[in-house]
Amino acid sequence: MAAAPSADSEPLQPLAWACAAFAGGALLNLDRVPAWTAATTLLLIAWRLTTERSRARLPGSVARALLALAVVAVVLLRFHTLNGLAAGTALLMLMSALKLLETRARRDQFVLVGAGLFLLLSACLDRQSLVRVPLYALQAWLSCSALAVVASAGFGGRAALRLAGRALLFALPLAVLLFLFFPRLPGAFWALQRGGEAQTGLSDTMSPGSIAKLVASYDPAFRVQFAGRAPPAEELYWRGPVLHEFDGHTWRRTSGAFHPRQRLQYLGTPYRYRVALEPTRLRWWFALDTPAQSPDASVLLTYDNQLLGTEPLTQPISFDAVSYTRTRALEPLGALARQQDTTLPPGANPRSAALAQTLRQRADSDADFVQATLGYLHTGGFEYTLTPEPLGADPVDDFLFNTRAGFCGHYASAFVALMRAASVPARVVTGYLGGEWNPIGGYFVVRQSDAHAWAEVWLQGRGWTRIDPTAVVAPERLRRGVFDLLPDALSAPERLLRASAWLTRALQRWDAANAWWSDHVVKFDYSAQLDLLGRLGIRSPDVRYLGWAFVLALFGWLAIIAWHIGRSARPASPDTLARAYARLCHKLERIGPPRAPHQGPLSFAETVTAQRPELRGSVHALLARYAQLRYGPAAPAATRTRDVEAFRRAVARLSLSRAAGG
Repeated sequence: MAAAPSADSEPLQPLAWACAAFAGGALLNLDRVPAWTAATTLLLIAWRLTTERSRARLPGSVARALLALAVVAVVLLRFHTLNGLAAGTALLMLMSALKLLETRARRDQFVLVGAGLFLLLSACLDRQSLVRVPLYALQAWLSCSALAVVASAGFGGRAALRLAGRALLFALPLAVLLFLFFPRLPGAFWALQRGGEAQTGLSDTMSPGSIAKLVASYDPAFRVQFAGRAPPAEELYWRGPVLHEFDGHTWRRTSGAFHPRQRLQYLGTPYRYRVALEPTRLRWWFALDTPAQSPDASVLLTYDNQLLGTEPLTQPISFDAVSYTRTRALEPLGALARQQDTTLPPGANPRSAALAQTLRQRADSDADFVQATLGYLHTGGFEYTLTPEPLGADPVDDFLFNTRAGFCGHYASAFVALMRAASVPARVVTGYLGGEWNPIGGYFVVRQSDAHAWAEVWLQGRGWTRIDPTAVVAPERLRRGVFDLLPDALSAPERLLRASAWLTRALQRWDAANAWWSDHVVKFDYSAQLDLLGRLGIRSPDVRYLGWAFVLALFGWLAIIAWHIGRSARPASPDTLARAYARLCHKLERIGPPRAPHQGPLSFAETVTAQRPELRGSVHALLARYAQLRYGPAAPAATRTRDVEAFRRAVARLSLSRAAGG
């Protein structure tokens, strides 16, 4: 049943703008909340606008209270918490959508616009990529425009957009000053939980075919820029989780808390480089082969040469490192480490164990056994593929003797199992191999599709030695990416992009722009602020100089704003007609009473002629002519210009003595 709107109901336009600002914030979070959350929010917005047009009755307070309790319960059921970015965003969207059920006054519309701004903040906290910057700017513009429309009754949409645009442009220099010089606290200011989000990249377990699942992802894992010459392509092994435990099917990491780090002799060229890691929600940092030391106090360089952070990577991070691709152990392998890296599950993969014993008996040393095993893989009819057949209960046996087709995880797993079956210490290393060179930015892009697994074996006199069994089956994998070897692994759009040199170049330029944005904007922190002060000539900068730099820049911005406001408030210069009228009034003031500020030209004419009747013929006609030119109907431009010029000349020729005499 329809009812008349309440007395304080607002017109449709302010409500529509408030709903648009709220909908814009919801759309920014569309891919980060459950689909039903976004759908419910957008449907309620459409429903509220429809009821406003039809003047339908809104739900009562009891219904609204029950719906609010239901929303809280549903969010708790879905996320198991009300804390964290994902749960908080979903709750804010739904509760703000319920606010639509009681939007009767202007105050309620302000709340909706505020919800849109908070949703904008939520999206900014979660994702800060360059591609989203225009979307965030548009949402800020829309929200400020909505505030103008809601605050001023009858304010038009175009006028609101112009006003909001000017205000944001004036605020932009202050925002830049705040970004550059407002002192930043070390560490993350926003400690937000991000539970419920899927992990990306490698994990701390590996089954033979698990890494192949990453090949479908073209997302970047990290970018690397070398200070000097980069290593050859066949040495671009980026170390990730090292796996020691094997249950016959799956490899897993171990804590290694009781294993001391061995002393190493670093051989060959030291490679200095900078890594820009993408968020993974995991703890490991990827580095080239063997890092010489930890790049950060919060990162542990483990006994098996992993870089392990104390906290998961939830934000992009960059670090500098030095690595070597060849090393030699300066002390023997400990008994505990030897036992760990020669252990196999009893009774598993019996045919593989027999093969390992046979090959070891024919070899004179562990190094010869390694070569014999690689020779077996090279000549055994094995095939490199991303779509191998499923393996049975003894996956290593099934792979080596039946399917003979697999991806890097199959070969690394089988090789390490053969080594251990012959009591040769070995372990699986997962990480990435290679990288795509970006000539625009001068760095390598290592993508999730570059995920790889290889082996390390302990050899007397050399220590842990990298062995890549995949290389003997598909040697071109060392120099080429997976997509180059297996182009069918790409989707049709990705194949099209890689087939076009022009599109590839455009993608490289875009990636270089993203890398610059991430390094210089997203990762701009306290140390970057101090570095900026150093480049500005401030020696030994600290937080005090940041404060002074910000205060000085703020006063400069305020001075510019004050100058602009003063300049815009200054009255405009009088036009030709106004100057002629002012001259006429000045002449008349010398022979009669001055014109009062409130008097118009015709009233002033009556005052003058009342005291000087002899001036009625000339002065009254001039003042009447001015009133006609200033306030009468608009004439064509040429005619008006001619009439104004005639009026000016008449004023110039006016002689009050002659006028009085005439």
